[in-house]
Amino acid sequence: MPDQQLYDVWWHDDAAGEQSMEENHAPHWRKLLAMVEEQDLSAYNILDFGCNQGGFLRFLYGRRPFASGTGIDLARDSITVANQRKRDLPLTYEATADIEKFGRVFDLIFSSAVIYLVQDLAEHARKIKAVLKPGGVYYCTYTDYSKNPSLLRVKKTIDRNGALPMQLHALDDIADAFFAQGFSVAIRRM
Repeated sequence: MPDQQLYDVWWHDDAAGEQSMEENHAPHWRKLLAMVEEQDLSAYNILDFGCNQGGFLRFLYGRRPFASGTGIDLARDSITVANQRKRDLPLTYEATADIEKFGRVFDLIFSSAVIYLVQDLAEHARKIKAVLKPGGVYYCTYTDYSKNPSLLRVKKTIDRNGALPMQLHALDDIADAFFAQGFSVAIRRM
């Protein structure tokens, strides 16, 4: 996805906007962190794909400090907020879709509740592989709505209020895209 497809904010409905999304994701981040096997991140370079206002990297750094963190998102205004909130933490935030532009590899990559917006899974898997250090881990969370009776309501709400439409990926489709790039794939229920 080229950078010309950047937008101001992802969510357009709520009065609290992007801030409510950050607040609503915080309990999810605690669950995610409980599943992260790596404990000492002090030498790690970390990428947050779809970082929104940068809350996850600040949350992670407060619990498991790391060498450097990079957050990317398509929402320009959210990245502005992320940069305002980073204080003196070793964080870089940028509005871009180009994860390869940084010219380095990452030890860990996180994507929390974002892959359902990625249209081309094969391209996404290829790009993640290109920037993930050999032996590195990509932690990606996904809500599988395929058998959920709320699917149509959720999709309609996201498609109406989000800057990108919801993609109806099956877990097998996501896993297959990463298998095709040589990843080992494991799925765990949160």
